[in-house]
Amino acid sequence: MPALVVAAALTLTGCATHSEPPTSVNAAGSAFPATVTPAGGKAVTIAARPTRVVSLSPASTEDLFAIGAGPQVTAVDKLSDYPASAPRTDIDAFKPSVETIAARKPDLVIVYDDTNNVVAGLEQLKVPVLVLKAASSLDDAYGQISLLGQATGHTAEADKLVGDLKSQIADVVAKTPKKSLSYFHELSADGYTVTSRTFDGQVYGLFGLRDIADLSAGGGFSGAGDYPQLSAEKVIAADPDLIFLADTTCCQQSAATVAARPGWSTLRAVRNGNVVALDDSVASRWGPRVVDLVKAVAAAVQKAA
Repeated sequence: MPALVVAAALTLTGCATHSEPPTSVNAAGSAFPATVTPAGGKAVTIAARPTRVVSLSPASTEDLFAIGAGPQVTAVDKLSDYPASAPRTDIDAFKPSVETIAARKPDLVIVYDDTNNVVAGLEQLKVPVLVLKAASSLDDAYGQISLLGQATGHTAEADKLVGDLKSQIADVVAKTPKKSLSYFHELSADGYTVTSRTFDGQVYGLFGLRDIADLSAGGGFSGAGDYPQLSAEKVIAADPDLIFLADTTCCQQSAATVAARPGWSTLRAVRNGNVVALDDSVASRWGPRVVDLVKAVAAAVQKAA
């Protein structure tokens, strides 16, 4: 997988290995000025209800529109393709330009990481910046929704969304029989995957699934952290019950392309029709569409069971 695609996959799928403490907010609720503190970050004070928000994080973009802050968003990065009404630009979140962002005259900027010293550059211009790093758990995702609600004046809507997400996910999980099944989550056809400690891995964990990346930790990896590259030999040896493809759009992978790989046609997941095509963007973001991911996993578990 090209280096840029690898970087995007690792960033957008939630690369932290431990959950941070819940996001904290000021006691004034949705009143402004508001001081919010991202998990693991520093406090940011927002003087007035923002009306020119720039989001350089696809997950945050989805959160903003889901809590009713869409009309306040004036620009998003080029990867923020959902919802369709989001004002996409050619701003590159991986190589952000302070000058380009400043030209949008933002009163709040949201980024997933401090690349190109964008935070310091914008702070010099007195523009508040929220750094919302990739969530590593559902609680992280809920915390970011709550924080964005406080930061944009949509506290009640954010609280309702979090409550709805928790309720829907709990309902799906409760209705899905637990089964000791193993899985392989494919980020790219050259073997990049996730461990159970990632955001995606924790979603699979809701159903008691076992990650072959964890089971194969004795060898076969290249790369670091919780997004290793697993060799084809290791995948074949692990013989997963389920294969989830998070590279259907970016890399045109499917059950047919998986079956055509040398040695893969013998895998249980392939033989039993349990190769699951996921929507790349749903599988790689920790926003409100996580419910869609949970439902896709539940359907696959029920079919395999």
